[in-house]
Amino acid sequence: MDITLLQHTPDPEVTVALAARLCYSKVGINDLREKLSRADVTSFLDKIMSLGHQSVLEHVSFTFGIEGISRACSHQLVRHRVASYSQQSQRYVEFKGADFPRVIPASIAESEHRQAVFSRTMEAAAEAYRALVDDGVPAEDARFVLPNAAETKIIVTMNARELLHFFELRCCERAQWEIRAMAIEMLRLIKPLAPTIFRDAGPGCVAGTCPEGSFTCGKAGSVRTFFKEMQ
Repeated sequence: MDITLLQHTPDPEVTVALAARLCYSKVGINDLREKLSRADVTSFLDKIMSLGHQSVLEHVSFTFGIEGISRACSHQLVRHRVASYSQQSQRYVEFKGADFPRVIPASIAESEHRQAVFSRTMEAAAEAYRALVDDGVPAEDARFVLPNAAETKIIVTMNARELLHFFELRCCERAQWEIRAMAIEMLRLIKPLAPTIFRDAGPGCVAGTCPEGSFTCGKAGSVRTFFKEMQ
């Protein structure tokens, strides 16, 4: 898995603070921007974040390039609808050779027997795909034999408000392991750029009690420490 922060709104916390201050100010936007100090930005963001006034967070966005995740992972990712996605197409991109890139779960990789079962299945899928394409079947139809393990590439853009929601769900210990690892790395990349906005980012237990009820992982203390100390 390889995740890169491609683009983001310049000085995101200033943008959010400016948008928030504008709602309560009589002066023009340029005058307001000139008078907004860094201390004002931090104190004002502290206030609006504590009050839960998060609509102003939608003015800043972050764009990630994500490679080496499985189709199983991307299917979960695109369920977050307040986002923009551009994904490598299995319809137009034809796999070459007798193989295709795939993600192997650790629970399979830890056992030679499981690896063997997995490899046989992947090889059969690759062979079937290649045979269908060689027989004139369009890639958009041959892809039907490809498994969820097939690697994909995707570019994702989310605003800060949606990212907080995304991290709350996908950084949780109960999230599927692959999308959890992806979400943690995404948070690690952007937290230094907007430390006040993402100060309490992570699963629900970081800023409060565990929201999972009887399904809790029981590790809220260590999880909270991990995300609070994230650099």
